[in-house]
Amino acid sequence: MPLPSPLLGRSGAVEGSGADAGVAAHYGDPLPEQRRLESGQAVADLSHRGVVTVTGPDRLSWLNSLSTQLLLGLAPGESTEALFLNVQGRIEHDCRVVDDGTTTWLLVEAAEAAPLAAWLDSMRFMLRVEVADASADWAVVGAAAEIPQLAGRTVWRDPWPGVLPGGYSYSGAEHPAAGRVWLEYLVPAADLEAAVEGLPLAGTMAVEALRIAAWRPRLGLETDDKTIPHELDLMRTAVHLTKGCYKGQETVARVHNLGHPPRRLVFLHLDGSLHTLPAAGSDVVLGEKTVGRITSAALHHEAGPIALAIIKRNVDPAAALVVVDGEERYAAAQEAIVAPDAGQVVGRQQGFLRHR
Repeated sequence: MPLPSPLLGRSGAVEGSGADAGVAAHYGDPLPEQRRLESGQAVADLSHRGVVTVTGPDRLSWLNSLSTQLLLGLAPGESTEALFLNVQGRIEHDCRVVDDGTTTWLLVEAAEAAPLAAWLDSMRFMLRVEVADASADWAVVGAAAEIPQLAGRTVWRDPWPGVLPGGYSYSGAEHPAAGRVWLEYLVPAADLEAAVEGLPLAGTMAVEALRIAAWRPRLGLETDDKTIPHELDLMRTAVHLTKGCYKGQETVARVHNLGHPPRRLVFLHLDGSLHTLPAAGSDVVLGEKTVGRITSAALHHEAGPIALAIIKRNVDPAAALVVVDGEERYAAAQEAIVAPDAGQVVGRQQGFLRHR
């Protein structure tokens, strides 16, 4: 969709930055917006997100052969998540996937759409598929509940934090976001203003706070060029462990069966006495040793200042950590999203994964 979003014309709108440039970070009341969004009384303008479409009779079998997810037989309206990995098993693309019976929609971060569409197009060979970057023609609207005004539109329903068939949880505990609802509606870009007319809006600050509280990783924030799915607990929603071959499968199987990820995602409760938030990339320190980095941080309307961080696997999950951002230091209590012994637990419980 052409940016900036027309919804930035709404009263009080303040544009976001970085990965959320082009849409509103908030409309003047970040915490009330967050509460309204969480309760299903507001929607979020995510029209800066990328949209890639795949059409043709071979689309699902073709995408199945390339991705980590079992897409054969994906029913119209059914939602899932799929990754495209490199040969070392590192995450290159993270796609929110829904098929409407004629088109498979891949909802991605803004910076992903063009390179993903180009790569997929290069992989078509003689198959009956067509790939397009449709980001200019379609907008995404986020919501934490069904929105009657948007009923009948194609919608992606986030499976997180459920464990999809063929998936596996690396958290080792009941998930705090169990029962979470998150929907992303597809709206023609030209109809965006009319589609949400009369609906209260929430900015991306609200979206991010709810995402972080749900321990939901986001490509480009929680990932870098070394990230493998196991580190982020993405094995639960984005990887099918017995679907057959795809690029990077050897690493996925080896780490899942024989080892454990070198790093792990954690949730941090931050000391709120400074009334600020650490920047992404800030060091996470144990004693005098840097053991990780902040990936996302937000002020939650109930939990206060919270963050996600990637840390070394062997850091004691009971250890009190400190986040260092320049001269500022934030005490941080951690909750393990990926258990430190996740790989060892898998080895004991499941044994070797059979794959071809």
